[in-house]
Amino acid sequence: MSRSIALVDDDRNILTSVSLTLEAEGFEVTTYNDGAEALRGLLADPVDLAVLDIKMPRMDGMELLQKLRERTAMPVIFLTSKDDEVDELMGLRLGADDYIKKPFSQRLLIERIRALLRRLELRSGASGPDLSKSALVRGDLTLDPDRHLCAWKGKPVDLTVTEFLILQALAQRPGHVKSRDQLIDAAYGENIYVDDRTIDSHIKRLRKKFRDVDRTFSEIETLYGVGYRYKDPTPLRSGPDGDGNAPL
Repeated sequence: MSRSIALVDDDRNILTSVSLTLEAEGFEVTTYNDGAEALRGLLADPVDLAVLDIKMPRMDGMELLQKLRERTAMPVIFLTSKDDEVDELMGLRLGADDYIKKPFSQRLLIERIRALLRRLELRSGASGPDLSKSALVRGDLTLDPDRHLCAWKGKPVDLTVTEFLILQALAQRPGHVKSRDQLIDAAYGENIYVDDRTIDSHIKRLRKKFRDVDRTFSEIETLYGVGYRYKDPTPLRSGPDGDGNAPL
């Protein structure tokens, strides 16, 4: 079954060239050269993944991404033609799953698309009214990988594919530190280069989403110069000496 891709860019040469390449790889491709048109089209007829450019008329990629994230967790790869990392970080904070700098290799784009879709497939298994057998519960957090569902204190939290994988990697071993490189491997796969500051942006986005549900959320801890960890919801039990240690 072919997967559907939306390309959104005001450069018609890029739209034509990239869409032909993707179609040759077996993808169904829809193209838009205007952000406002793309928003209407993607909300009316969602695709499996969207590739968004920054510079577009009427509605730029940043605004389009923000509006899409209000309604959908559709995987998004962000394109930027600037060397300024501010655009990349802003895109990640708005909810992009990945980004690629222009000019880019079409082969690199295809590999990033396939990698993101594989990650999505791993999260889209069984459905049903109950939690799947692979559901992960850590205190007030519930993660259901099979259905790509996340809840905090029973309230749903909408996560992108990348956000979900980062949180899952942290929550699987609460109290244990994960380096940025380990989180990159968990979210993007091995042998894919991603700036480690990308992880910082995803963590900020995760914290914001949870604090929108519960302003006291503080489970994702930063260990400066080391990485991140998910707070262990099970406190250390005190031993007979009252300090957490059993007597010698």
